[in-house]
Amino acid sequence: MVNGNLERWLHPNIDDEQHQSKNLNLIQRLNIAIDVASALNYLHTFCEKPIVHCDLKPSNVLLDDVMNAHVGDFVLVSFISKLTSSCSQNSTNSSGIRGTIGYVAPDYGMGGEASTSGDVYSYGILLLEIFTGKRPTDEMFNESLDLHQFAKMALPERVMEIIDQSLVSVEVESLNESNNHIIAKNRLEMCLISTIRVGVACSMISTRDRMEIGDAMVEMQVSGIYILELESVIGIIEAYMVKGTSYRSNY
Repeated sequence: MVNGNLERWLHPNIDDEQHQSKNLNLIQRLNIAIDVASALNYLHTFCEKPIVHCDLKPSNVLLDDVMNAHVGDFVLVSFISKLTSSCSQNSTNSSGIRGTIGYVAPDYGMGGEASTSGDVYSYGILLLEIFTGKRPTDEMFNESLDLHQFAKMALPERVMEIIDQSLVSVEVESLNESNNHIIAKNRLEMCLISTIRVGVACSMISTRDRMEIGDAMVEMQVSGIYILELESVIGIIEAYMVKGTSYRSNY
């Protein structure tokens, strides 16, 4: 893909000249999150047999020339029989489930079968990483604190404190130039709180507590509505996007 993978944009290497001076803005991150949720929803719901990706992570999210996100690397994919999915919570008996540390669902580590719920967990972690800028394997995390808990404890009052500072600094600076900056900041915060809530809901330890990917997709689209309202309040679109980028609303 022309713009490489999401990993290179979230965590550029020192020698990566193409991405070192670039940051994903709010709308780009939101669109990427919606694209990935839409892809998973299609794999889980609209294929002849539900498909479980089993290894969703930033390096497997590819970005094209207009920053549309595509889910790639189906090496570990598992197929689920629709005849049994209703009674097995969309799981398959495939053995030797593998994934990537930090993104793989904890139920897999306990001998759980491949499931659409496992992909939802990985999506939740990916979503939190996109907006906090922190890998689930960051050195700040340990047995008593992981990315899920880190985000959950910040809801709702401290969400702005955990958001990727390279994102917040640009957005807030733009807002301060607006006469309606108080209203606009409120819309921005509502968008980010809503987004982090989705990430937390998708990455719950218990499979029963996790959000369905279709619901997550809809909730992320709702988060985008706050951005549309924000653009209306400010009266300018340029403050929230790079040239050629806009929020892709399905409403």
